Order: sequence, then C-alpha cells, then structure tokens
Amino acid sequence: MAEKKVGISIPDEIVLNKIYLIRGEKVMLDRDLAGLYGVETKYLKRQVRRNESRFPSDFMFQLDESEFKEWRSQFVTSNSPDAMGLRYAPYAFTEQGVAQLSSVLNSERAIAVNIQIIRLFTRMRKLILTHQEILTQLEDLRKTVTGHDERIDLIFEYLGRLDQSKQQEEENQNRRKIGFRRERDE
Repeated sequence: MAEKKVGISIPDEIVLNKIYLIRGEKVMLDRDLAGLYGVETKYLKRQVRRNESRFPSDFMFQLDESEFKEWRSQFVTSNSPDAMGLRYAPYAFTEQGVAQLSSVLNSERAIAVNIQIIRLFTRMRKLILTHQEILTQLEDLRKTVTGHDERIDLIFEYLGRLDQSKQQEEENQNRRKIGFRRERDE
C-alpha cells in the first residue's frame, strides 16, 4: 500500500513567532500548537490529559496566574478574553513536550508539523551555540588585545624614558664644564 504524505508548508516565521520564553524555557502554547496541527485547543488538551504520564513537568507546564495575566496583557485586542479562548491558563510545551505531542495526536498533519517545529528548535539551538562560540572568541580576542595595549603602553613609556635620557645627555654636553680651565680648553 502506498504511503500518504501530507504536504504541510507553514512558513518558519509563523512557527518562530509562536515560540515564547517563559520560566527561562523556550515554549509553545497549547492554542498555537492546536492551530498549527489543525485541531481545536480543547481536543489537544483532552489528549494531553488522557496521557498525562507522557508529559512530565519538564515537557509541559500550565502558566500560573501571574504568567497568564502578563501573557494576556501582551495580546490586547477588541475581542473579549472568552471569545479568544483565553478563559483558562494555557499549557506551555517545551521542545520535548512538542515532540511528545505527535505521539498522542496521531494524525499525518500533527506528525508533519511536529517535524518542522523540532527542526526549528534544533536550528535555534545551533544558532545559540554558534553565537556563544563567537562571543567566547571575541572575549578571548578582547583579553589578548587588552594585554597588547598594556605592552604597547609599556613600550611607549620606555621610549619616552629613552628620549628623556638622550635629551639629558645633549644638555650635559652643551653645558660649560665646571672646574679649573686652561686657555686651550676653552
């Protein structure tokens, strides 16, 4: 039997705009994931509740009241919160939680979207590592340059002292000598 392939083409920018930093973790919210998967948020939440053992606290957590209020305040619209589906604090899924969702949603679209999301998380992690390497190299370069600056300053100090000693020698040679002089010495 031939395999059915679902051609999902969601622009990366759309997915990236749905990744938030909450509690120091990059997460995606249940309502955004449901939209990407093409299912209702309540269906996604129901599947998660039925499979709670697959979602430990490092895979998924529910926003607390203060996080929920702060998140809601960032998305002020003319719609009432109830109409927007914002009555309850959303679940936030880490990268591992998003990967786990494909096992409970069992649809071709969910699997295809999950693969795309996981690839984006991986690319983001690689970018962060690359930036950290660049920052480390720049810090090493700064330290090296700083050492050179001190050495260059020391060289200029020695050159200044050398110049002063030459000037003193010239002044000493141009001075009239002290002491008894005979006529031919003058």
